[in-house]
Amino acid sequence: MKAETKGRGNSRAARGLFVATILTGSFLLFLVQPMVARMALPRLGGAPNVWNSAMLVYQALLLAGYAYAHLLGRLSLPKQAFVHLGVLVLAGLTLPVGLVDLAQPRGLPEALWVPVLLGLSIGPVFFAVSAQAPLMQRWFAADPAAGAPWALYAASNLGSFAGLLAYPLVAEPMLTLRSQSLAWSLGFGVLVLLVGVAAASRRGLPPISQAQEAQEPAPRIDGGTTVRWLALAAVPSGLMLSTTTHLTTDIFAMPLLWVIPLGLYLLSFVVAFADRRGPALAISRIAPVVVLFAGSYAMLSNGSGTLWIAGGACLMLFCIAVSLHKRLYDLRPGPAQLTRFYLVMSAGGALGGLFTALVAPLVFDWAWEHPLLVLAAAMLMPLEPVLRWRSGEGIEPGMARVALVLLLAFAAFLGWQLDQFALRPEEGLAAVLLTVFLVGTGVMVMAWRWAFVAVLAVAMVAQGGIWTIRATLGGERTRSYFGIYTVRDTADGTLRTLAHGTTLHGEQSLEPGRARDALTYYGPTSGVALALAAAPHLEGPAARVGVVGLGTGSLACRAAPGQHWTFFEIDPVILRFSTEGRFTFLRDCTPQAKVVLGDARLELSHMPARAFDVLVIDAFSSDAIPVHLLTTEALQVYARALTPRGLLLLHISNRYINLAPVVGTNAEVSGMAAMSRLDHPTDTDHYTPSRWIALSRDGGVLKALDRMSADAPWAPLDERAARSWTDDHASILPFVRWDRMTGQP
Repeated sequence: MKAETKGRGNSRAARGLFVATILTGSFLLFLVQPMVARMALPRLGGAPNVWNSAMLVYQALLLAGYAYAHLLGRLSLPKQAFVHLGVLVLAGLTLPVGLVDLAQPRGLPEALWVPVLLGLSIGPVFFAVSAQAPLMQRWFAADPAAGAPWALYAASNLGSFAGLLAYPLVAEPMLTLRSQSLAWSLGFGVLVLLVGVAAASRRGLPPISQAQEAQEPAPRIDGGTTVRWLALAAVPSGLMLSTTTHLTTDIFAMPLLWVIPLGLYLLSFVVAFADRRGPALAISRIAPVVVLFAGSYAMLSNGSGTLWIAGGACLMLFCIAVSLHKRLYDLRPGPAQLTRFYLVMSAGGALGGLFTALVAPLVFDWAWEHPLLVLAAAMLMPLEPVLRWRSGEGIEPGMARVALVLLLAFAAFLGWQLDQFALRPEEGLAAVLLTVFLVGTGVMVMAWRWAFVAVLAVAMVAQGGIWTIRATLGGERTRSYFGIYTVRDTADGTLRTLAHGTTLHGEQSLEPGRARDALTYYGPTSGVALALAAAPHLEGPAARVGVVGLGTGSLACRAAPGQHWTFFEIDPVILRFSTEGRFTFLRDCTPQAKVVLGDARLELSHMPARAFDVLVIDAFSSDAIPVHLLTTEALQVYARALTPRGLLLLHISNRYINLAPVVGTNAEVSGMAAMSRLDHPTDTDHYTPSRWIALSRDGGVLKALDRMSADAPWAPLDERAARSWTDDHASILPFVRWDRMTGQP
């Protein structure tokens, strides 16, 4: 009895050791991803392509790590431990984490260069750490008394979730990049020690294959099962990314929102792979209802969403991920096939990510991958019919078919009615009631999966989907790696607008004689208009003006005769809007202007010093913050590009972030004077409130600008942050306007 008790105690102790090892590795894995991408910003620019390339590298390395763990399983446990510890030590020689000093080969495109640079920088340690989760589970299962290893996968994702939250909430606000790198290296050392102790705890055990064969035979995995594993892993992975795109582009462009879908995705594994099956079963039961209700908004693209709709989308993602991952868990093989199972899961996750992050932006003009993945989830998720039309006693097949036809007809009628109310805020209650009836109809036809999916599709189309489809058929949208743009004329044909997701980026009047009017944020009393009007007096009649961010080209019509203008634009699609005549500001007002394509900070750093007299920074994408354009190092780049009396203008209008304290502190650190102009135009039909900051190394220039703007005065920029933003340390968290997160965006 004592020996048996001692064995159980040793087993519990070993379980705690393996849980700690897996938690540590997964925590480090999801901590290093944003850290390295953050390191790359000043060198590679802020283009989303950089983040896409980073995600591609991570997915590839994760898949390679799982493949390595699978192949390593063919060796005896002592040999596995020797090889893996050797790999960890060799990878540790590349620490601390940082970008390698490698010049870009001439002729190698960015799409290939960025993955090469990131792969060489982070590849060894990421590869080694990514293998530890499946490998530790395999080592854990080597002891017949240890029990099933699947709950350890839940612990792995709990560690990933903790690492994901730790970076924006703890590491980035509190530590510089160098300190983050050193702390991560210390954590890596702890992980190597834990792996060594875990390996030592398995000394003297029989070979893994013999131990697992004693527990259960290892049946052959057929192709159909492998395909199901792939699909069940791919859909939640793709849906996690598509939910982020859909929310931040069309519903609620809230900073840090990208963390929530990824966190819920990771938590779904914790629930689905836990030893206690009750929560996973309960969530799977309610998932179809959640999908019918929240999924009806999957085609909404008019920016009329609220925080409640955003919350519903996140709830739907979590329910779908738990439901599909639970089914994946139910299809799991025996421990002998553990690493193969995780390898296929990793491949499925990579496929879902590739579809959403790389394929969809090339194929679709809008985030169509989101409703498609919701429909795919509806076709894969377990369904427990409330009404058993097909198997209930006393129900004839003919009666069931008649009932099905009637219910589908009723769903079509409800969809037609919902389309009349969905996009009218004043009819919100009617729209909700119709949606509830549609959900009820979908629940009633759950005995037929195709009918359930059909009702969901009807709800999507009716709940704003018609508007989205018309926008696509009308050619109003254009998509690139940098975002989704909508160019639309108003119903009366007097105005053409450009929107990036939910954020207005510019307008042009189509009325006769008004095509050259600079509208929205660039009205006559805006900070930039006042500064450009004063430029001939401050900088001379032949002033050289640089503008970062083209948009519709509105600022071009603020140019004065004799000036030399240069625009910097990162997205070729935006430039095409002007060159193809959809917006004519550039053609009508500055036809000789030079347009430089690329990340503005990088391009400016390559230009001769003192190249500009006035430099305008207007480069926000939706409500995203280009952090690398606002650091003290960025200000030094701008100061170098300006003459000693040059004028720098920063556009900091933002719904959710107060950037004024950051700019104030950075200007002070950089030795620049600063003034602020908060504009509230009286003509709200044509002009939009905006905030501009004027900076110069010569305070006299700002005083002169203020005197020349007597009717629209500037104010000293007195706001200060606790510390400046640098390439080594910057966090938006202290500057989020949390009070604006709870209402209509």
